[in-house]
Amino acid sequence: MKSFIMTILCILMSIGTSAQKNNFQLSTHILDVSKGVPAPGVKIKLEKYNQQSEIWTFVDEKKTDTNGRISDFLPSENGNSGIFKLIYYTKDYFNKNNTETFYPFIEVVFEIRDKNHYHVPITLSPYGYSTYRGS
Repeated sequence: MKSFIMTILCILMSIGTSAQKNNFQLSTHILDVSKGVPAPGVKIKLEKYNQQSEIWTFVDEKKTDTNGRISDFLPSENGNSGIFKLIYYTKDYFNKNNTETFYPFIEVVFEIRDKNHYHVPITLSPYGYSTYRGS
């Protein structure tokens, strides 16, 4: 029984760590808490803030996979320090689900200060959202 439990724990740990790719510094995830499921097919744009010009510049744009994840923003070999913004385009997602929403898009601004991995997930519902720094 003890070895069975250890096997299950190892599988669960590998699932959690496989959600992000080690050669990328930034990942995100959307969980639709109104349904209790991931939000697939949501377009997310990444921008970087230039403090001298006070202008946001485009970095990348992707769509969440079937698990509501994007695991490959910001290749690790680049110098990725600075202020970034993820823009989650939620209106199309809710329209596809025949659901009205108060938030047509959500902007999450954060700062990368080192070479560690940053996971910026959101929990989402038609009339609310929350974010945090994940692992």
